[in-house]
Amino acid sequence: MTDTRPNVTVKDDPERQVFLAVLDDGTEAGGAHYRRRDGVVTFTHTIVQPAYEGQGIGSRLAAGALEQVRDAGERFVPLCPFIRAYVERHHEFDDLRADAA
Repeated sequence: MTDTRPNVTVKDDPERQVFLAVLDDGTEAGGAHYRRRDGVVTFTHTIVQPAYEGQGIGSRLAAGALEQVRDAGERFVPLCPFIRAYVERHHEFDDLRADAA
């Protein structure tokens, strides 16, 4: 069976304070909005455009954003319910949580 999900690149847009899920044709299929302060990225809201829901874009967006947080040597706080649910299922990001007890 062939994977027909669209190819997604996750790009940080610091001016807009959002990690974007960008398709090959340049379409912004979704975004993980954040506030960044003192090396901590606080995810506040994630949205996937309705036309792209159910295609795994949100999960790829979350993973890509969190990998970029890791690469930058930063930590994160998942205020956004989507990001919070994602990291509760993907423990490879636990070491990056700034809100861990």
